[in-house]
Amino acid sequence: MSTGTTAVWGRTEQQDFRSRVRGALLGGAIGDALGAGVHGLTLEEIRAAHGADALTDFVPTHGGRGTVTAVTQLSLFTVDGLIRAQVRRDTGAWHPPTDVHRAHLRWAATQRDWGPDERREDNGWLALEEWLYARRDPARTCLIGLGDTTMGTLDQPKNPTARDSAALTRSAPFGLLVGWDPELVLQLAVECAAHTHGHPAALLSAGGIAVIMHGLTRGETLDGSVQRALALIAERPGHEPVTEALQQALGTVRQGIPGPALIESLGTTDAAEEVLAVAVYCALVSEDMRHGLRLAVNHGGSSAATGSLCGALLGALHGETALPPAWLAELEGRPTILELADDFAMETTQGPSLHSPAASARGWLTRYPRA
Repeated sequence: MSTGTTAVWGRTEQQDFRSRVRGALLGGAIGDALGAGVHGLTLEEIRAAHGADALTDFVPTHGGRGTVTAVTQLSLFTVDGLIRAQVRRDTGAWHPPTDVHRAHLRWAATQRDWGPDERREDNGWLALEEWLYARRDPARTCLIGLGDTTMGTLDQPKNPTARDSAALTRSAPFGLLVGWDPELVLQLAVECAAHTHGHPAALLSAGGIAVIMHGLTRGETLDGSVQRALALIAERPGHEPVTEALQQALGTVRQGIPGPALIESLGTTDAAEEVLAVAVYCALVSEDMRHGLRLAVNHGGSSAATGSLCGALLGALHGETALPPAWLAELEGRPTILELADDFAMETTQGPSLHSPAASARGWLTRYPRA
């Protein structure tokens, strides 16, 4: 069973993969930034503030246009943790949930500290990015779950009843592990969701988005990727709310012209399965990324969460060239996100040349320490 990297990558395959990784991370951040401007508002409040067409562009929030929330911050640290896991495999310390947990603890430090602590030996480069130290509406479940160094597990999860979308929204990057079997992608996402959430709906929603993203990153259709996720989730106890939500999203596609009423029929709360269903539906019916993201944020639900997930799905499906240039130009942290995306693609496709028992690139191990 494959558990890490693919054996041989052609040049075209590498370029396509990098485009999808860039698309997923940048698309997720764009959707997050767009939704942040109306997060927590009802549809009526959104229209009162922005007109009959509702939100159509970035609006100032958190001190500027195009600013992201903790949703994007945590997703970036998820990617950092996945790269570290690959690097640490050379040492024999192969346990990706632990490496992702350590990465999320580094994120938790950004929510407590004024700025980077350069004395920490395990920082790497991402934790030294000062813009990530802004506190942007972090979920209480994440702050509590990552408030100490004890790692939640499936047997003993942190916040056992937590059902909100905060574990789901940081889980899309697991699907970028294209060399893994989808069953293992699901398992990793579920185990890492338990670091902060324990309700089966939260755990399996996180696993579901990971499997869907995995299919898209491999060049499969969105519908086919959702069907695979449904099949794998159905084998897990407590899957019914997530299964029903995804099936409802698929069924709603056939119910007419996409609009707020259909979207809100899928849910208006921050429950993980509802957020997942809205994001999947909006991606399925989108004409392009701009259309899909506007659908994903203009409703009475958790707009930053649904926008982020829809953007990640469409970015993985279509690649970076589908990203709206005007939104991309204003996106906070774009250089950092691009750099991390390219590092992930390089680690995935060329890891053995960067670190192995035979040879190591010193600069790479400075960026992603084994500590």
